[in-house]
Amino acid sequence: MNNVVAIVGRPNVGKSTLFNRLIGERKAIVDDISGVTRDRIYGESDWNGREFNVVDTGGFVKSSDEIFEVEIRKQVRVAIEEAAVILLVVDVTTGITDLDQEMTEMLRRSKKKSILVVNKVDNHQRELDANEFYSLGFESTHFISSITGGGTGELLDEVVKHLETETSKLPAGIPKFAIVGQPNVGKSSMLNALVGEERNIVTDIPGTTRDVIHTHYKKYDKEFYLIDTAGIRRQGKVHEDLEFFSVIRAIKAIEDADVCILMIDATAKVLEHQDLKIFSTAVHKKKGVMLVVNKWDLMEKETNTMKDFEDGLRKKLQPFSDVPIVFTSVLEKQRIFKVVETALRVFDNRKRLVPQQELYDWMLDVTQQSPPPSYRGNFIRFKRVEQIPLQIPAFAIYCNFPEGVRDPYRNYLENSLRKRYDFSGSPVHIYFRKP
Repeated sequence: MNNVVAIVGRPNVGKSTLFNRLIGERKAIVDDISGVTRDRIYGESDWNGREFNVVDTGGFVKSSDEIFEVEIRKQVRVAIEEAAVILLVVDVTTGITDLDQEMTEMLRRSKKKSILVVNKVDNHQRELDANEFYSLGFESTHFISSITGGGTGELLDEVVKHLETETSKLPAGIPKFAIVGQPNVGKSSMLNALVGEERNIVTDIPGTTRDVIHTHYKKYDKEFYLIDTAGIRRQGKVHEDLEFFSVIRAIKAIEDADVCILMIDATAKVLEHQDLKIFSTAVHKKKGVMLVVNKWDLMEKETNTMKDFEDGLRKKLQPFSDVPIVFTSVLEKQRIFKVVETALRVFDNRKRLVPQQELYDWMLDVTQQSPPPSYRGNFIRFKRVEQIPLQIPAFAIYCNFPEGVRDPYRNYLENSLRKRYDFSGSPVHIYFRKP
């Protein structure tokens, strides 16, 4: 499902401010200095019950204006390839520039839904000045002030009209695994190693988006779909912005998946910022997650042991500390099948059901061992517990003061559940409610 909205435009027109307005956070750096957004940022938004992903392409700081404009053109091309809706942001205070016109031409030649967003329209005179931008010929033009929020409601109404509503058409019940990660960590090699040369066992199923490949794997009594985003970059696109590609394609692959196989490069020796972003996106979208540390064969001559390396990874992933980690060398075909077995186990954990009586016994045991702290001088008493039928393991605990149960005790309960039942790799949610 493609529900990505990309914000493009010249530097210093207010793209990051609009991004913050859409996702409701100050996640992007906002500054009056041109090109201050050095990292592309992405987040989630929802409007009238429709959830979608927003990507802020940001600006660049380059020594040459010529190189600078080349990079902006790259981002527009990537947005055209990858996004469902493109917001071209312009600045009413500067009027139409040559670069605005060039980006307009690029968008006009594409078939993607593009919306012109005239920013900084915050008084009557600027509203009159903004009429100049109608000459760019966009079917949809909106005047807004991203700082105050003026006009953003009407803009969002327009955006959600053009987002896809259908999810993947793959058969229900068969696990779907997305291979995600930064470029050059071995995602394509992993897919090829799993599929092997026996191509008769593989059926390529067109996904609902035209750029994500779903490969049907069925052998050795195992069946699942592999969602691959690695080897799909078309000829001539290899010089595009690779990080921007990986971000958008990872988001779209995660949407369709049950379990995300996050691959990292052992030679990097740490979980990088981009890895953590992809990981947190998968968890936030309630997907199962496992880590594959690839290229381990290049580390074996060093002093690092698997245990030391794994301990370092788990510290980075706190509090989600029971994520399965598999060390592989795709090149040497080491522990490839273990990746499949682990992903299938995470898939099972994500839909695990706990018998009601066992849940009740667990609640009695865990609260007797460590009762919840009092709330405003009152004892918190847990009455009953039940599993909620959601896409991940979720539990409702009924008590007299649900608002009084703090995060440390919630974490204690979740850790206890994870120890008693195998939920490794799966998010677990606990809700507190009045009886």
